[in-house]
Amino acid sequence: MDQACLSCHKEINALIERGRGLHAKEGKTKCASCHPDHAGKDFQLVNFKGDSVKNFDHKRANWALDGKHGETKCEKCHKSEFRKGEIATLSVRKSGVGWLGVEQSCVPCHEADDSHKKSLGQNCARCHDIKGWKPAPIFDHDTSSKYLLTGKHKDVKCEKCHNAERLNPEVNAKGAIVPVYKPVPHKDCIACHADAHKGRLTGACDNCHLTSGWHDINKKGFDHDNTKYPLRGGHVKVACSKCHIGFPSAGMRPAFAHCTDCHSDPHESKATLLGKVVDCASCHEVDGFKPSTYTVAQHAQTKYALEGKHIVVKCAACHTTRTITVAALAGAKGAATTKKVIDIRVKFEKCTSCHADDHGGQLASKPDKGACEGCHKVAGFKPSTYTIAQHAKLKVTLDGRHGEIECGACHSTTRTGLPPMPGADKLGKAKVLFKVTEIDCSACHGDAHGGRFTRTAAMKAAYPTSCAACHSAKKFRPSTYDYVAHAKSGFPLDGAHRAVACVACHDELKQLPIKSTLVGAKAGTTMAFTTKRVGCVSCHEKESPHGTQFAHRKDKGACEGCHGAESFTPASKFNHDKDTSFPLAGAHAKVPCADCHIVPRGVKPAAVAYRPLSGKCESCHANPVRQ
Repeated sequence: MDQACLSCHKEINALIERGRGLHAKEGKTKCASCHPDHAGKDFQLVNFKGDSVKNFDHKRANWALDGKHGETKCEKCHKSEFRKGEIATLSVRKSGVGWLGVEQSCVPCHEADDSHKKSLGQNCARCHDIKGWKPAPIFDHDTSSKYLLTGKHKDVKCEKCHNAERLNPEVNAKGAIVPVYKPVPHKDCIACHADAHKGRLTGACDNCHLTSGWHDINKKGFDHDNTKYPLRGGHVKVACSKCHIGFPSAGMRPAFAHCTDCHSDPHESKATLLGKVVDCASCHEVDGFKPSTYTVAQHAQTKYALEGKHIVVKCAACHTTRTITVAALAGAKGAATTKKVIDIRVKFEKCTSCHADDHGGQLASKPDKGACEGCHKVAGFKPSTYTIAQHAKLKVTLDGRHGEIECGACHSTTRTGLPPMPGADKLGKAKVLFKVTEIDCSACHGDAHGGRFTRTAAMKAAYPTSCAACHSAKKFRPSTYDYVAHAKSGFPLDGAHRAVACVACHDELKQLPIKSTLVGAKAGTTMAFTTKRVGCVSCHEKESPHGTQFAHRKDKGACEGCHGAESFTPASKFNHDKDTSFPLAGAHAKVPCADCHIVPRGVKPAAVAYRPLSGKCESCHANPVRQ
């Protein structure tokens, strides 16, 4: 019988073949177990177990009724207008309520409810679920459409865009606007938004604006170079509203032909080049007002050329900034304001126009009133240009070593080894005293001779108090004290004595020299030169090399009786003819002294025998007769 049933009920056979519905799951055989045999035209073909069709478990048909479907009455879905498709055409029941032919897709039942008018396809489940059409919980504008919602767009209600008048939406029978979801133009912002620039700017809006807000500028996309004023230097970091006053509602076209269109002139229109007032760009760059591009060469064209140290001085050091009060304009609200201005024109006639007198007015009595340029150059205050020749016109000439030392060694408060200066707090910033009181040697240099040469009138007469009598200004050692001066000491330097070094006689010179000659230095060696020399024996050997051979003489055998100062050998003052009893006559005059005057053997201490010697011939010559 099953084959007989299926031969007529082709819709059931089609469902079984396709594995769909209750019959494919439970009713492949034994049709009679659920359906009675035909009993007339109006008999009940389906034998529902239980009270009624309401108790049928829809899961048995492989389609669980969830969400709104579970609340809907059976006949609301199984009516003839919803039964469409292949299975419905095979069914013998064409009108009224029928259980076969209802498709699981949304369109057959909800086609009339499709407000998208098939523009979004037939797969409603991509956006909607069976819990309700609104809202569409599965729909994600970022993944389900070609237009991502970012920034402020996330907060905009759907109907704000999809009910827009520009889309020409339809109105349904109830007078409600039918939203347009596709196609919705979105290639450019002007598809939705009015052009606030009225066509003055080219390109897409998102080149300049961000979806986070119209006032948020897309700094990466916006290119100010596309305008008539490209942004360079410091202008890049300036907020738009600083130039575009009232932005975005106003200030779209600010003036920019001159710097003063935006910036106040701190030079009060006094900045000129070659006598003509110029704009800021002549001396400044957009990278920053400082440093100025005004060059040293340009400054040379003014009345004051920059030379020496002035070249490296910062402009602000001379062209200072001051604050002035700007009165409020007539009728304007608010009190007066202040403004900073830079003095572009400064005094330069004198150095003191910019520089203070660092010498505390000490030179004010000079004919030039102590003008700096008399001793200094713009190349630098140090060293001074005051020359040795100029100093020679004063009480102290700078000779020798004095011309080599620094000026501060005598004139600065930092000088060492000299007495402190009086009134150093009144000398000015430079701390230099020009009119020093030390003009004599003794005022600066200590007396290394312990006052020996200034004690008595006789010494004062013999040795002038001035150090220059024995020393030069070039250096203290060696002394300029010569044999002429030494003759006044009571011991003239005659003969070989002139070649003898001073230290050979004056033991003081064997000591370490004084480290400093300045009066403030520690005490050093005292060179009194008190050595007394009387006769040759004062310096030479205490014991005569001749022993007591000449002790009988009146001078007791003094060296100077026979020897001169030129040298000991030969004895220049000894005359053999006059001073002995044996005149050297004939061949004897040519005989060397040593042939006759020998050192006898066994005599101690050894000494040349000068006397007594025999004058007989045989004392020296052999007896020819005896030979």
